[in-house]
Amino acid sequence: MLFPVDLDLNRLKEVLTYDPQAPMIFSSGIFLWLFTAFMLVYLLLKHQDTARIFFVTLFSYYFYYKSSGTYFFLLAVVTVSDFYIARLMAGTVTGWKRKLFVILSLTINLGLLCYFKYTNFFGGCIASLTNGTFTPLDIFLPVGISFFTFQSLSYTIDVYRKEITPLTRLIDYAFYVSFFPQLVAGPIVRARDFIPQIRKPLFVSQEMFGHGLFLIMAGLFKKAIISDYISVNFVERIFDNPTLYSGVENLMGVYGYALQIYCDFSGYSDMAIGIALLLGFHFNLNFDSPYKSASITEFWRRWHISLSSWLRDYLYIALGGNRKGKIRQYIHLIITMFLGGLWHGASWNFVFWGLFHGIALALHKFWMGLTGRRKGEKSRGLRRVLGVIITFHFVCFCWIFFRNADFKNSMDMLTQIFTAFRPQLFPQLVEGYWKVFALMLFGFLLHFAPDSWEKALSRGVTHLPFIGKVLMLTALVYLVIQIKSSDIQPFIYFQF
Repeated sequence: MLFPVDLDLNRLKEVLTYDPQAPMIFSSGIFLWLFTAFMLVYLLLKHQDTARIFFVTLFSYYFYYKSSGTYFFLLAVVTVSDFYIARLMAGTVTGWKRKLFVILSLTINLGLLCYFKYTNFFGGCIASLTNGTFTPLDIFLPVGISFFTFQSLSYTIDVYRKEITPLTRLIDYAFYVSFFPQLVAGPIVRARDFIPQIRKPLFVSQEMFGHGLFLIMAGLFKKAIISDYISVNFVERIFDNPTLYSGVENLMGVYGYALQIYCDFSGYSDMAIGIALLLGFHFNLNFDSPYKSASITEFWRRWHISLSSWLRDYLYIALGGNRKGKIRQYIHLIITMFLGGLWHGASWNFVFWGLFHGIALALHKFWMGLTGRRKGEKSRGLRRVLGVIITFHFVCFCWIFFRNADFKNSMDMLTQIFTAFRPQLFPQLVEGYWKVFALMLFGFLLHFAPDSWEKALSRGVTHLPFIGKVLMLTALVYLVIQIKSSDIQPFIYFQF
């Protein structure tokens, strides 16, 4: 029999130790309670900048430990190395020495990323090409390594380009790299945007607090209610065994996944941006209703904006962008999206997904030049409606390859959709999964609703009295508890 003190000690051990079966995520109950306690200390340190920065950094490392275990030391390695590389780079006038320092930063960051993420993939590829054998190594993929390495690289590259001056305090840089709201799944925050905010006096206006709370609730609703429910109760079943279902069921599964991944990832981004606002920090928008896009180019201006802009500024432009003729521009687009697909995961499905998008971007650029349309020009009326429908279905087609781990499953889904559609099963399907379809319909209606509706809702939450905000959040948490599955559903982008 356990005495109360034993129960308390066991509970404390659970809070302080890493559990791979229950990583800490924003939508978990433990995070809600820990964040409440965190905020109390954070506010007590309001006027003590260095102490507050140190406290947040410690909490961020604890948060990462709870998400990825002892691999938090990789975060420290990246932080310390890039901080001192940037300092050395700033004190060096000679061009070739600066290049050596930025190459060192690239080597450390991409070296860690390649080892932990791509060793088995490249080993398997080399073995296939040489007719050899390769036994996959038991390598754990640390959560969010793709995000914090890219974020740290943006800092050293910007210092190399003399676009920013390096920080003089290691604790400030550690705070920037490890800031927990965006640490494990983005958005990728640029140093030039975040660093100027670090030492500013802490100030959270009523608008910031209200909009932050609205974003947290919106993100929680997207993730824990829409995304998780349709995933567990419908999408996973279809993608796991596509040949057991008709074409119409497979197509609905693809539509469901399109909504699931959007609600999952944009929900995380909303919560990250909202939490940052409660702490007095501003992040840039990461999703802007991407399925409203009338072209694939517009889609990538609206989807995962922090990654697409990072790839544009640090890869596409570095390759030459559009400065070396049209043909080279198309090649640069394809290479950029190929590497963007590989960034998402060490698997051929991500490679194909990236190539499809790269080729589509190149074809759209070619079409724009052929028709004489200007960059950023938006279509109107029926033309835009057709553009949205075509773009959405192309993106859904690509999601098939993104979601499936092997090529065979993707081809099985497409075969079912195009050869065994059986539309007469649709009423029966809706009847059997009416809750899933009701949530899908509601989710897509919210997505395609005018932007003014979201702004009006945000203003409404902002102007509520404090007790009203608490009641709304409590009601949402209660709804999440009633709907969620028994197992924790990690965010999809944790694997990247």
